[in-house]
Amino acid sequence: MTGVPRGGEAETAAVLEANGALYAALEAGDLDALTDAWVSGADADDVHGCVCVHPGWPVLRGRASVLRSYALIMAHTDYIQFFLTDVEVEVLGDVALVTCTENILSSGDAEEEGELGPLVGGKVVATNLFRRTGDGWRLWSHHGSPVLTGGDDEEG
Repeated sequence: MTGVPRGGEAETAAVLEANGALYAALEAGDLDALTDAWVSGADADDVHGCVCVHPGWPVLRGRASVLRSYALIMAHTDYIQFFLTDVEVEVLGDVALVTCTENILSSGDAEEEGELGPLVGGKVVATNLFRRTGDGWRLWSHHGSPVLTGGDDEEG
């Protein structure tokens, strides 16, 4: 983690653990674990209570739409791995903000069925907003924006 976290060390560590659980669930293709990473049905219904913006997608609102989107992504992704950089955490009461860069390695389309396609990389800047619930820190909102790369004039 870079920078100085705001909030106690234990709170910051718990938020980082919750953030890590989200990405671990995605990498494993574990929809149950991913569902557990998000706010529960007690905190969000199928229309309100959580929000997700995947790069290039419209805003998704409510647990049903958000979880369905992840199910679709997992069903169509043979391999994905996240290397998080530039991770910053701020905790204020029962809300925590995590910003990071998702350096993503995933498989492209395979030439032959049953084989892993070529690996492709990409970058997404993500904002993950967590709420403290009775079950611990749970994701309330995720927003990912693609980072356009290429050329020698990139800022570092």
